[in-house]
Amino acid sequence: MTAVGHLSKPAAMTRVTIWPLAREQVRTLSPAYFAMVMATGIVAIAADLTGMFLVGRVLAGISLIAYVLLVAMTLARIVFFPRAVFQDLIDHQVGVGFFTLVAGTAVLGSQNVILFGMYRLGAALWIASCAMLFVIVYAVFAAFTVKEKKPTLAEGIHSGWLVAVVATQAVATLGAQVMQAFPGQIDKIAFVSVALWCSGGMLYIWMISLIFYRYTFFPLQARDLKAHYWINMGAMAVSALGGAMLLRFSAGVDLLQQIAPFVKGFTLFYWSTATWWFPMLVILAVWRHAYKRLPFVYDPLYWGIVFPLGMYTTCTYRLAEVTGLTFLRPIPKYFVFVALFVWIVVFAGLVHTIIARLSGKTLREESVV
Repeated sequence: MTAVGHLSKPAAMTRVTIWPLAREQVRTLSPAYFAMVMATGIVAIAADLTGMFLVGRVLAGISLIAYVLLVAMTLARIVFFPRAVFQDLIDHQVGVGFFTLVAGTAVLGSQNVILFGMYRLGAALWIASCAMLFVIVYAVFAAFTVKEKKPTLAEGIHSGWLVAVVATQAVATLGAQVMQAFPGQIDKIAFVSVALWCSGGMLYIWMISLIFYRYTFFPLQARDLKAHYWINMGAMAVSALGGAMLLRFSAGVDLLQQIAPFVKGFTLFYWSTATWWFPMLVILAVWRHAYKRLPFVYDPLYWGIVFPLGMYTTCTYRLAEVTGLTFLRPIPKYFVFVALFVWIVVFAGLVHTIIARLSGKTLREESVV
C-alpha cells in the first residue's frame, strides 16, 4: 500500500478496556519518560525563583505524581517484561533514555529542597540518584561497548546521549544544595559533587564532538532530528547550574574555596556554550517544522525541549546571583514564560494522547512519503 493510500484511510476505532491498555502502556513504556519529571521539576524551580510561587508548587505536585507513577510503571515493566527492558538497555537509540530516571530523581530532590526546604528527603534522593547513576552509566556504556552488532555512527549517535551528562550534573547540583545541611559530611558530599561536576563536563566534550560531527558530515532528515536535540543546550545549562551551586554553598568548604576560580571560569564557559546553542536550536526547529513541515505529534521526547528552557532560566538566575552580573537578571525574568508556554503545549499533547487512548481511538501514524 502506498503512503498516500495509507493516509487516506480513516483513523481506526477500537474499543479497549482499561487493564489491557494499562498492560500495553507498561510494556511499551519509554525509558526516557522521566524527562517529564525533569522538565516539570526544573520549570517549577524556575517559576519559584522568579516569584511565581503558586505556579511552582502546582508544577512541583505534578512532577511528584508523575515520578511516583513512572517509578511504579518502571518496576512493573522490570518484573513482567524483563526482556523488553534488556532490549531497550542495549539499544544505542533507546538505552540512554534510562539516564532520565537518574536526572528526574535528582531534579525532584532539588525541587523539594528549594521549594519546601526538605533537606533530608533531598539527601535521600541524592544518595539514591548517586547509586542509580553508578549502575546505569556502566550498564549502558558497557553494553554499547561489548555488543557485537552495532549501528553506524549516523544511526547510533544522537543528542539524547547527552542525558548522561544531564544526569551526572543534576546529581552534582543536588549534592551542592544539600551539603550545608549536613556539616558532619560536608567535605565528603562536596568532593563527590565536584568529581561528578568535572566528569560530567568531560563527558559532554566527548559526546558533543561525535554529535556535531554527525550533524555536519552525514545526511540529516527532519525525522532524524528528534526533539531531544535541545539537550545540546540543556546539558550545558545544568552544568552551569551545578557550578553556580558549588560556588553558592562553598562557605566553610576548603576544597571549594581552593578551586573557586576554576569553578567560576568553567561555569561561565558552560553558560556561554548553552547560550550559543539557543539560536542554533531555534533555527533547526524552524527548519524541521516550518520548512520541512514535520507535524507536531506528541512524543515523550518533547519534554526534552521543555527541560533546557527551564534549566537555562534557572542557571542564568543562579549565575547572576553568584557572580554579581546583575545585567543578566532580565533573562530569567522573561525566559521563564517561554519555558512555561512550551510546558503547557507539551502537557496538552500528553493529555490529548491519554484521552484519545482511553476513549478507544487508535492514533493515526503517518508514513513518510
